Amino acid sequence: MKIKFLAIGIGLILCSCNAKSEHQKKEIAANYNIYGDTISVEKIISAEKTQAEYQNLKVGDTSVITFKAKVTDVCKAKGCWMKLDLENGEEAMVKFKDYSFFVPKDITGREVVLSGKAYVDMMSVEDQKHYAEDGGATESEIEKITAPSKTYSFEANGVLLKK
Repeated sequence: MKIKFLAIGIGLILCSCNAKSEHQKKEIAANYNIYGDTISVEKIISAEKTQAEYQNLKVGDTSVITFKAKVTDVCKAKGCWMKLDLENGEEAMVKFKDYSFFVPKDITGREVVLSGKAYVDMMSVEDQKHYAEDGGATESEIEKITAPSKTYSFEANGVLLKK
């Protein structure tokens, strides 16, 4: 008999958690355009905490975070990457997990919420030139890129754009 009540109790808990999760997904879908995975807006860290996360990372380290930031640039070819303002004079270069989704090409200046892995990368000259070209840089701007660059990077598994 005790096992029966225990099983019923566990079932009720699981159903209520699932109902809450479904409600949150519907609320997010009503307020945001979703690219990639649906992510929670409840665990967004502040700009200061985001900056601290990046400053504590060394090349090769990662940190899983969810944060909010303003888009400063987007790939003009397909929306396959974007750059974000970290509010301290730094930017983060965002790519999308397994290139499984892209974002609209016209969202520069808008705020996004994203979740995934923050990391520090040494970006090659070739990659910098490629991204500069995709971003619409002039030939003379591209020619000025001559050395690898330490880059704050992010692999997003989900991006939310307020409707």
